[in-house]
Amino acid sequence: MFLLANLLVAVAQILNYVLWAYLWIIFGRVVITYIKTDPNHPLIRFIYATTEPVLERVRAKLPVISGGFDLSPIVVGLAIMFLLSFLVRSLFQLAQAIS
Repeated sequence: MFLLANLLVAVAQILNYVLWAYLWIIFGRVVITYIKTDPNHPLIRFIYATTEPVLERVRAKLPVISGGFDLSPIVVGLAIMFLLSFLVRSLFQLAQAIS
């Protein structure tokens, strides 16, 4: 059983790192919208390429707010925080209960 517990801990840690990294990429996307940047810069293209598929899906389901304020990064950030609080913590607790 300790192998399964170790596997769950490893999965939880990797998921934790990936979700935090994606949260920081979303935050970087928000910051670069307020700064004049070169859209052809490789880092800017990477940020847009990794965030746009998720933000586009959320944006399609959200109502448009006057003034063009985009709520999709906030919604995605909250979803990531929920996954960090619920899913990752649950995996750690399940691994602890198994071992």
